[in-house]
Order: sequence, then C-alpha cells, then structure tokens
Amino acid sequence: MTLSGKTAVVTGSNSGIGLGVARELARAGANVVLNSFTDRPEDHQLAADLATEFGVGVRYIQADLSNGDQARALIETAGRCDILVNNAGIQHVAPIDEFPVDKWNAIIDINLSSAFHTTAAALPMMRAAGWGRVVNIASAHGLTASPYKSAYVAAKHGIVGLTKVTALETAREPITCNAICPGYVATPLVEAQIPDTMKKYNMSREEVVEKVLLERQPSKQFATVEQLGGTTVFLCSSAADQITGTTISVDGGWTAL
Repeated sequence: MTLSGKTAVVTGSNSGIGLGVARELARAGANVVLNSFTDRPEDHQLAADLATEFGVGVRYIQADLSNGDQARALIETAGRCDILVNNAGIQHVAPIDEFPVDKWNAIIDINLSSAFHTTAAALPMMRAAGWGRVVNIASAHGLTASPYKSAYVAAKHGIVGLTKVTALETAREPITCNAICPGYVATPLVEAQIPDTMKKYNMSREEVVEKVLLERQPSKQFATVEQLGGTTVFLCSSAADQITGTTISVDGGWTAL
C-alpha cells in the first residue's frame, strides 16, 4: 500500500522500536516526523538520511514528552498529523515499597500521559483532514503483568484503556485507534543487556536469550522492529478500516499462556 501524502508523527523515534516503525512508514510513502528529548546533530542527520533513502519528507523535532505542553507542541510544530504513533517510553524495575516516586512519575508521564496529550492535539488535525490513524505502542505488559514493574505495567494497561476510549470517541469518523503489544523486541537496548546478564548467570548468549530474556515468550524468538513497523503500516491501510479499539499482540505467544 502507499501512504503517500500522509504525515506520520512517531514519538521516541531516534532509535529502537520507534525508528523501526518510522522507517516502515517512510518505506510506505509517508512523510515522517521523528522525535526524542535530545537535540543533537545526529538526530537531524538521521532525519536527512531517511529522507534520502525513501524519497519522503522527514523532520526531527525535539520534545520532552514528560512535559504535557511539549507533547502537545510537538504535534502543533509538526503542523499536520495524519498518523500518530505513540511509542515513547522508559522503564525502571523495583519492588513497589522501594519504587522511587520520581521514577513512578516519570514513567507515567512519558509512557501514558504523553499519549493523552499528543492524541488530544492530533485529533482535530485528523478530523480536519477527514482521515486519521492513532497507533499506540503498548506492550505484553499492557495485557499481563510481571513483578517489580508496577509503573510500567500500570502505564501500559493505561495505554490500552486510552486506546479503547479514543476508538469509541472516533467510531463514527474515518479515524481508528489501536494498540500494538510487543513482547521482547530485538533492539540495541535489549542487545546491550545481554553481556551483563551472561556474567550474572554464568550463561552463554544463547542460554540468556532463551532462558532469561525470552523465558515468557513461547516462540523463543525476538520480535523485530520491522515486524512492528509492518503491523503499524497494516493498521494504516484500508484493510484495517474497521479495526479499532483493539490490541494486536506481537509477542511470540506470550499472552496466549
């Protein structure tokens, strides 16, 4: 399919899942707005490289999504938002009674509240254009839970709820809202965890991947950023016109357990 003429804003997209999704949207012909909290020359060069590779318009806009005003300003600065992918997120692991309050607040602000603010700013643009897609990158932890991840699990469950409300409020319009729920995804961040985990458990790389990282992922294979990007592109297609308010798990069977 082609998304030529559409503009996609992808939060948290200068690396990892967000960048993978942005690349697939650009490959499908969409103009893309990349985003993160940094404002480095390499961020803007990344946008220029994507534009050259796929022959579409690509911009990088800095915004700290822990700040609601900046989250809304990201959409306003973009000027157009036909496709909104709420991907930005952070993680912290600790027992509830030891969980730092500042970490709780940051995770809720970035992983959940930012999606509320960007969606609120984008919906009027989508209505004016007569078409729109909101894709929220949730997690398997939006459907199930793990210990020591209280803020992340709460935020991702919240994203699933926000997805449903957004879908109901736009159900009579040519706008859809869905959540993608990945399990473990092959990203540089995950790859960087493997050497330390190998040392901690005195395991080989293969053992760490299968027995630790992918313990709850029955396929014993990582999802890829390209698969998540492809799922996003599908949700932007006419085949998905009547798919709204739901979750699509890309988790190798994790939530089937």
